[in-house]
Order: sequence, then C-alpha cells, then structure tokens
Amino acid sequence: MTVVLAQAPVDAVVESATAAIRTLAAVDYGTVLPRAGERVLRISLLISAGVFLANLAVSLGAVEKVAGVSRYLTGPANLPSEVGTAILTTAASTTAGYGMLAEFRESGRLSDRATLVAVTVNTFFGFAQHVFTFYVPVIIPILGRETGVLYVATRGGIALGITLTGVLAGALLLSERDIDESVAVETEAATDGGGDDSPDGGETRASQLRAAVADAWESTGGKLRRIVPRLAAVYLLVSVLAAADAFRSLSAAAGPLADVAGLPAAAVPAIVVFAFDTTAGAATVAPLIGDALTVDQAVVTMLLGGIVTFAVSTFKRSIPFQYGIWGASFGSTVILLNTTLKVVFISGAVVWFLV
Repeated sequence: MTVVLAQAPVDAVVESATAAIRTLAAVDYGTVLPRAGERVLRISLLISAGVFLANLAVSLGAVEKVAGVSRYLTGPANLPSEVGTAILTTAASTTAGYGMLAEFRESGRLSDRATLVAVTVNTFFGFAQHVFTFYVPVIIPILGRETGVLYVATRGGIALGITLTGVLAGALLLSERDIDESVAVETEAATDGGGDDSPDGGETRASQLRAAVADAWESTGGKLRRIVPRLAAVYLLVSVLAAADAFRSLSAAAGPLADVAGLPAAAVPAIVVFAFDTTAGAATVAPLIGDALTVDQAVVTMLLGGIVTFAVSTFKRSIPFQYGIWGASFGSTVILLNTTLKVVFISGAVVWFLV
C-alpha cells in the first residue's frame, strides 16, 4: 500500500511532464520564433534610438524644463519657494532632491507636515525624470505605440493626481506655523543653467553638445546591454508559451484575480514577473496584446503589476533609501504615505478601465 501511494504522485508528475513536452513539441517553431525574433529586433532598434535620444535630451536639460512648472505649485500649496528648487533637483536626481527636503526639515525650515506635503507634490516631477529615461525609450517600444502611450499617460495621470493631492493638502492643512521664515537655507540647482561667460560662447556650446552626445552614447550602451538580452529571452519564452496555449492551465489557480479584475488567466504570469522586474513584466505582456489581452486589459495588467512591484521594491529600495535620507521613524512615514497614495490612485485607474 505504501509503495502504491508513493508511486501515484510520481506517475502524476511524469504524466504532466509528458503532456507539457508534447504540447511544446506541437508548437510551430518555424513560424513562432522568426516572428518573435523579428519583433525583438524591431523593439531593440527602437529602444536603441529612444534611449540615445532620451539620454541626449536629459544631458541638454529637458528634464529641468519640465521641472520649471514647479513654481506654480509651491505657492498654492503654502510651501516656500525653496521647495521649488528641491522639486527641480528631484527631476534630475531623486536622491539630491530628497536630500534638500531633508535639509529643510532638519534645519526647521519645514515642519514634518510641510515636508510630507512637499514629498507628495514632488511625485509628478520624479515621474517626469523616468518619462525621459525609461518610459518613452523603453516601455513604449516594448508595448507598442497604442498600449505604450496609453500606459505611460495613465501613469502620468496617476503621478499628477498625487501631486495635485499634495497641493490641495498644503492649501488646506499648512499654515505659518509649518514654515519657519527665520531659517535661511542655501539652495543650489541640480544643474548649471546659467549663461555662458566664456569669450567664445558658440564654441563652448558646441563642446557642450559634443560632451552631451558622448555621455548619451555611453549611457545608451550600458542600458542596452542590460535590457536587450532580458527582453529577448522573456519575449521568446512568452511567445512559445502563448503559442502552446500554456496560459490556459493557469485559469483555475488565477480564478480569484481574473474574477475581481476581469482579466484572463494569461495576465497572471505578467503580474508575477513584475514583482522581479518591470521591463521583463512589460516584455511578458507585449506578445499577448491583441490575442489574449486587449489594449485596456494590457494596461490594467501593467498597473496591477505596479502594485505588486511596490511590495518588493519597498524592501529592496525604498526602506534603505528613505531610511538613509530621513531616518527610520520619519522614513517609515514617508514610505507609508507614498505607497498608500500610489496604491489608491492606481486602484482608481484600474476601476476606471474596468467600468
């Protein structure tokens, strides 16, 4: 009896493995692999051009142009003008921008409440940095124009919504008690946007452009070496599994999520992959668009993947970063605020797409 019971699970595993091998063997690799390879090559070329142009734009100060809008938000939020400088800095360097806000708080210029408002207002400008360096050059080429633009626009709307929430909170909750005007804090912009004092300004601008192109080319090479191999591996694997109809077997296990979010089971592995890597998650979604997933479903899948990402990134990045900037106590408050707002607004966007 013991031998029979022990043999049953082994037979089940062997039978499942045999069925999986037969399913994979039935895939028309002569059609699937060239099609997937062609798509990967096209996406890689688009990413190459996009990443280079994005890095060049950043080197030439495009992010700072967007951050210039910050001055229209600090006033209504009852925040001092120095916070606008911190926001500009955040658009170029998150660490430097948060470091400036930490200095304002530690010096007594901002109260804890005013600092939390400033952190919230910062959200859209932190997103603006990633638009130039990640979303436009990487995510849109992977997802395609329609899905990619819709997803990036949705994430931009979420970030803007959080920023405007911060402005509203500052208008309603902050008073003179939260801002100590007697404390003078020196600020320094993240980049030098001043005039050219050299005798030959044209030659200097030309040299700056050459330096920007060189920096952009160097940054592009490093990013492509990280992204393209991962993209190719994930895209080819998902294409094969989709052709083998392997995602249908997930329907039972994924039932609760599919029922709540109105998503097919094929969306579940993409959401899981997001927990480990955003680019790989996008590459998992891309081959399914138009077949297993509609454009709206693909965007919802990406948004839900973003929520899953928060759980992992909190431990990998947010806790070390925020604790290093603010200390454990206030850092925990910042993490809780950021995560809560993002989850609430992303959930609202998901509901918007599903209604």
